[in-house]
Amino acid sequence: QLSCLVKMVTLHGIPEDLDSYPKDLLLFLSPSDYAATGSCRQYFANIGKANLDVLQRESSQRKQLLLEALACLKIPSTQVNEANAEILGRLVCDLAGEYIKSSGGNLLKQLNQCESFLPDQEEAIRSVISSGNTTFGPPVAWSAFTLNELSGLIPIFDHSILQEIPK
Repeated sequence: QLSCLVKMVTLHGIPEDLDSYPKDLLLFLSPSDYAATGSCRQYFANIGKANLDVLQRESSQRKQLLLEALACLKIPSTQVNEANAEILGRLVCDLAGEYIKSSGGNLLKQLNQCESFLPDQEEAIRSVISSGNTTFGPPVAWSAFTLNELSGLIPIFDHSILQEIPK
């Protein structure tokens, strides 16, 4: 339905008020289509707020979106800073474990919104959390507020992390 809607909306060219359309609609446009109305950074900031799950997790379309986002943001390595993590939004859910490890705690806020993780992502998240080198600090110093902030990640914590958290 969204794919058909994009065809209807863009029948006479890309509308200038594209940012006012539902974010999920933008998943079916390419950054080059969007370039007429804004920057690729703005496009991916909007995509990061969309419900990526309307595209299958391992689909070529979703993989292509991530590759184009990394190119647009000029992320040369596997390290993503906080500003770029903010722009990527839910696209971080598709980053491989190596990105999660290299980026330290920069991605935790966005990863917290993901529906599910692949095994290498889970391992990387546990590694980052266990290191304690995040804005949340080590699990031994966490409060109820911290657990609330990381609530989406709790299901993947292993026993070693859980036993460190103060009662």
